[in-house]
Amino acid sequence: MIYNVKGILTYVDPSFAVVECGGVGFKCFISTTTLKELPSGGKEVNLFTYLSVREDAMDLYGFKEVEELEAFKLLISVSGIGPKAAMAILSVLSPDKLSLAISSGDIKAISSAQGVGKKTAERVVLELKDKMVGIASSASASVIEGIQSVASSSNAQEAVEVLVTLGFNQSEASAVVGKMDKSLSSDEMVRKGLKELSANLK
Repeated sequence: MIYNVKGILTYVDPSFAVVECGGVGFKCFISTTTLKELPSGGKEVNLFTYLSVREDAMDLYGFKEVEELEAFKLLISVSGIGPKAAMAILSVLSPDKLSLAISSGDIKAISSAQGVGKKTAERVVLELKDKMVGIASSASASVIEGIQSVASSSNAQEAVEVLVTLGFNQSEASAVVGKMDKSLSSDEMVRKGLKELSANLK
């Protein structure tokens, strides 16, 4: 119904922003991801929006990037995920990181969102595994393809498990191993993975 609102940013709260358009202030609930990208108050802003209509309320959700709006719509299509849970997930994971987490089955990353339990995170992975590539950036889409190829190699799967045991998250481990030659032994993959992941920490 309302695809976007464009106007002056008059108020910002950690959970919502007010955009004034034609003398009317629209309260848009936002994620931490969008909050970080907003300009300072008094400047013009454009938010892509989703209007949630319930019996007792009409809430407007705003997103700085259309990819985040698309991720939000996919999340609320999952049974048990409402707008608030979707915003909580998008506050800890950008659309690209969410795509990587879902593709690699990183339940821990998704369930780190406030109010999202392990079973709900598992349902997100199960129901969206084949749908998230469409909202990922081209760079992340190629990484996702690599992650998906991990499933076809027992050596790659073993290497990912070892890297996760060593303290790296599943998304990172799967992304690194997904880029490797699948003919390598699991030990070689672990060694290469450790080198790259440790370099990323510096």
